Amino acid sequence: MTQVVERHIQACRGFSDIVARSVGRWERPSPCAEWDARGVVEHVIGFHDVLLLIPLDAKPHRPKGDPAARWAVTATAIGTAVRAVSGDPAPGSGGAPDLGRLLPVLTADVLVHTWDLARAVGVDPGLDLGLCAISYEVVRPNDEQIRDSGMFGPAVPVPDDADAGTKLVAFLGRDPSWTAP
Repeated sequence: MTQVVERHIQACRGFSDIVARSVGRWERPSPCAEWDARGVVEHVIGFHDVLLLIPLDAKPHRPKGDPAARWAVTATAIGTAVRAVSGDPAPGSGGAPDLGRLLPVLTADVLVHTWDLARAVGVDPGLDLGLCAISYEVVRPNDEQIRDSGMFGPAVPVPDDADAGTKLVAFLGRDPSWTAP
């Protein structure tokens, strides 16, 4: 469980780096047609709220209007909450989410949205390819479920020798060659 928690926190650190590099460029379009850069950050915050923080009874007090500050508060709350719960002898009981099942999926989500945000603001996403390889192996067997969710487009074909980050974002419906207009 410790590895699962630490991987998620590591992915959140990578997202934090891109959020910090995005300041002043929040209105830039992202690969997610319905969101600009700010929308990507707010989605990652919201997903963590609904799936993780609220069920763990963690309510971070975020400032309004500053996506970087909002994410910083959220990232701290995520780290505190998941580390506290990871020692629970019965994860998933008492209304708490089963971190062993939830965090690997959330980690993949954070990685792909790190890529989305980096592309939106024109910086290298610096994805950890080891984390991407693990996340790719987590999501790949769930192709039908992922497509049926309506949250991801069809997988984009990439060469067999593509790196793990490219494979992950392409599997989750991103065109690896996308750049902001």
